Amino acid sequence: MSGPGDRVRQPGTDTQGALPPSGGDVVGAGRQRSVRVRPAQAPGDPPPEQEDESMDHSVAHWADGSPLSPPPWIQPHASTLPATGAWRPGDPLGQRQFMRMAVDRPFVLEGGGQLRDVTVAFETFGNLDPDGTNAILVCHALTGDSHASGPAGNGHPTPGWWDDLIGPGQAIDTQRWFVVCANVLGGCQGTSGPASPRPDEPHCYGPDFPVVTMRDIVRTQARLADALGIGQWHAVIGGSMGGMQVLEWGVMYPDRVGRLVAIASCAAASAQQIAWWSTGRRAIALDPKWRNGWYYDAKPGDGPHAGLSLARMVSQVTFRSDDVFTDRFGRAPVDPLADRIELWQRFEVERYLDYHGAKLARRFDANSYLLLTKAMDLHDLSRGRGSMRAALARITAPVLSMGITSDILYPEYQQRELAQGVVAAGGRAQFHEIDSPHGHDAFLIDHQQVATALVPFLESDPK
Repeated sequence: MSGPGDRVRQPGTDTQGALPPSGGDVVGAGRQRSVRVRPAQAPGDPPPEQEDESMDHSVAHWADGSPLSPPPWIQPHASTLPATGAWRPGDPLGQRQFMRMAVDRPFVLEGGGQLRDVTVAFETFGNLDPDGTNAILVCHALTGDSHASGPAGNGHPTPGWWDDLIGPGQAIDTQRWFVVCANVLGGCQGTSGPASPRPDEPHCYGPDFPVVTMRDIVRTQARLADALGIGQWHAVIGGSMGGMQVLEWGVMYPDRVGRLVAIASCAAASAQQIAWWSTGRRAIALDPKWRNGWYYDAKPGDGPHAGLSLARMVSQVTFRSDDVFTDRFGRAPVDPLADRIELWQRFEVERYLDYHGAKLARRFDANSYLLLTKAMDLHDLSRGRGSMRAALARITAPVLSMGITSDILYPEYQQRELAQGVVAAGGRAQFHEIDSPHGHDAFLIDHQQVATALVPFLESDPK
């Protein structure tokens, strides 16, 4: 079932992170670990006790220049922000495993581009049953990666992004299920993307990496399933951009999925969603240090971190809700206004956004952000399939669609319409509401509400 030249590779003992030789057996990377509970907060937020240390406390007053002069905190110290936060060959592997595909023939993309010798980075949790029927694919969102579960460590600067849902005894119990999570095509954490070395050439792809779509991403995941010996996933699960991949799995490979769980996602990107993401892309393109996508040799502090940070700040606003921003920050200023008011004095909410912008610049790649937000805007199940009803009619697996009451980025009505559309097309679907003030990020925060619907759905009869 594997494509020509497909190879699965596993991490070796090379602490420098060099890719192991191609070939080798596929082995589940199961592990035991303690289960811990963290308080609900935005993914990536510093714990309250660390917030004072994590966020910039620059005073409001600076040199006696023009009151319109940019403040010093606009430009973080050069040594702290790399030109790209991408994982590169030679970096620590962490728990990554690798598959090579399209070694002997090109991988033709939906938009007309072609790739050769594609690498897919993935992680596995638990052990695959001999008959291969206990496999679950978890699809990550925009700035996620294959590290869905597990502690931070060498090669993984942050804990798994769904660590409270995936693991022994958790909702997705790795003592029962074999869980796979792959970094998406076009990403920057091990799978081929703009920051990856170009095969047989001395430099990376950069802006020459072709546009990808959700369908291209899903095709690479199908190749990975082949290489792992998985004929059908028990379930495919994902939130936000991950939910788009879930739905394409149901349409493209109806016989290879037993259940579909799409959270805070949609059947097709709306005009407003396109508007949000295109604004972020424009912010990156207008950064002169983006250099038309050729910035990978730039020194720390000389890359497009200003544009990428601004893009993240815009999206961070859409990830949360007015109630959360109001409750957490209100109108509190970073520095008291006192008897002097200056243009660049910040409110606490601005400092929060500055923090998240700089944080993403340290772990992500600007060109990958451009590619993947474009892939989200291009998402439309009906494209080339006649109509949305015709596309949804291809889905034969039962669908669990979850929506969040306070989500302003992918509003709850889209998930309701998805479930209704599947049923109207002759399929089976149910809708589950996540009642949360946390906005779009609730699927990463309110784990118990996700688990309440997810666990019985995984146990349900798909027939």
